[in-house]
This record gives sequence, structure tokens and C-alpha cells, in this order.
Amino acid sequence: MCKSPFHPLLQALPKCEHHMHIEGALSPDLLFDLASRNDVSLPGNDESFASPSALHNRYKRFTSLDDFLQYYYIGMSVLINESDFEDLAWDYFQKAASGGLAHAELFFDPQAHSGRGVGVSTVVRGFDAARRRAEEELGVSSLLTPCFLRHLPAEDSLSAFRDPVLQQYFASGSLIGVGLDSSEADNPPKLWRAIFEEAGKLGLKKTAHAGEEGPPEYVSEALEELQVDRIDHGVTLARNPTIMKEVARKGVMLSLCPKSNVVLRCVQNIQQVPIRTYLDAGVNFSINSDDPAYFGGYILDNFCEVHEAFDLSLEEWTHICKTAIEGSWCGRARKDELLHKLEKVLKDWNAQN
Repeated sequence: MCKSPFHPLLQALPKCEHHMHIEGALSPDLLFDLASRNDVSLPGNDESFASPSALHNRYKRFTSLDDFLQYYYIGMSVLINESDFEDLAWDYFQKAASGGLAHAELFFDPQAHSGRGVGVSTVVRGFDAARRRAEEELGVSSLLTPCFLRHLPAEDSLSAFRDPVLQQYFASGSLIGVGLDSSEADNPPKLWRAIFEEAGKLGLKKTAHAGEEGPPEYVSEALEELQVDRIDHGVTLARNPTIMKEVARKGVMLSLCPKSNVVLRCVQNIQQVPIRTYLDAGVNFSINSDDPAYFGGYILDNFCEVHEAFDLSLEEWTHICKTAIEGSWCGRARKDELLHKLEKVLKDWNAQN
């Protein structure tokens, strides 16, 4: 954690997380526990799986998005039963809530589970059990969104989207929208246009990973071809002032993931994440953890590292938090609760300082 005098404020700020892959909260300790519980054999030819500590050390040496993803999908192999998904999500909620998480909009990858013979209902029921518990015991609200995998053919994603069970969850409101994730390079957003057109007809929220390892033109394409409400990552957007200006004009929010960008070599350090550029250009963004168990930090850790890198003012942090609250997909009443909580935190901080 940072040693800044601002740390108590960073801790207290009510945080909204919009870019969090719940499978990415699978810590090495929990991974090994679930592997033992479910009698799942981990790769014997990879010394990284010799112990939880060895695996944790391997996570510090990712060389690219695809290098990370191979471990990410191996980790999923231990998630089989409803209780596994509940334990995974509950572990995330406890850790993130200790850092001030108030609202989370979580991604999951249905194709990564159905391809292993684990049904969507098993996954969603497990996550929903943890979500209810988080709201009751921690006061953390949450929403759930399936993402479709762009390293697989777009036709596979469309079939997964049309799964009757998934469609039932959309109809009931258990799932709030659709997303697009996984390997971005050479997989332009427009290939998944059919899913997003159908999602739009259902009134679902829409988001897509763009401008992480891909060019800023993928951000523009996601907005134009997929008609997304939000852009996940968008760190390369700063390379194209014209597109950046249009994103600012439209008020589209980016869900930035600073620590993730460093670990996956999108940037060399936090200082290269265009936080200051986006603040100056009027680009809306929130700060998120992406896959915290793999990238070494939950949402508060990302707040702290951003503050240490950019020395943001009270006004700038207030703006970031308000933007995140207003950019959330929860209802107006919940947003007002969070804004009131933010107002109280700021009032208490000003009174003490």
C-alpha cells in the first residue's frame, strides 16, 4: 500500500469496479484447494504448479496477454461445482470490500466453462449465491455480465450467446449485458457485430475490450460497429487524439486497469498509463483491477499506485469516483446511495484535514 498521507482517503472512497473478471480472482491458494477438492490434476510438466508460492512467483513474470491467458484458462479447470464458483466470488468480495469496494460489475466467460462440460446455470447460481451474501454481509452491490472469447471463432460466440439457458438469465435480469474479451490482437471488434446487434434488441448493456494490446482504431470500431456503452481498457486510445476527442465528446467511459497494463507489458510502468492525459482531455474513466489474483492487486492497490504515480488532487479523486458511480449500470437509487456515501467521506476528510 502507498505511504501517502492520502492513503486513508483512498481507503475510504466508495469504489465502483467495472472491469473485473471473476475467474481472475482465483488465487493460487484457492486454486490448489479446489484442485484437491475436485481431484483435478494440475500440469506436472510445468514447475510453476509445484506449489501455490511457485505459481504466485510465475504470475510475476507474464510476458504478454497470451502468456497470461494460458495460465488463466488452466486455473479455470479446477472450477467444477456450484460451490466452487461461490467460494471464488466470495473470496473476491471479501478482499475487495476491505479496500472500499461498494459496487462491482463482474465479467465471466461462459464459453470457457461450457467447453469443459460445466453448464451456465452451475456458474451463475454459484456466483449469485456469493453476490447475495456480499450484499447482505458487506453492503456490496453487484451485477454480472458474460463475456465472449475473441480467440475463438465469432460463430462460436454467437452460438454461446443464443444458448437458451443464457437467454433465460438475460430475460430475468440476472445477467445485465454482454462483453468481449480475450486475445485482442488481430481480432477486430466488428467480427462480433451479430452478437451485439442481438444484445441491443434485447435492451442489454454492451461493452468490449478494445485498445489494450490492439490499436486505438479498435476503440472507434467497437463504438461504431458494436455500439458499445463502455470501453474496457482503452489504454492505447491516447495515441490517436482524434478518436480520443470523440470518446470525450460522447462521454463514453473507459474501464482502465493500471496494474494489469504493467504486468502484461502494455506499458512499462504506471506512469505510462495515460491517467493525466485522459483527465486533461475530459475522457471519462474508472480504475479497476481486471484479474487481481494474477496481477498482484485489488482495486485499492490500483488506486494507491495511480496516486503514487500521478499525485492526484482531492478534486481529481472526487471526479474519478463520481464518474465511476455515474458510469455504473446499477439503478438511480443505488447511484444516489453511493454519491451520498462519497459526500460523507469527503466531508469527514475535510473536517479532519
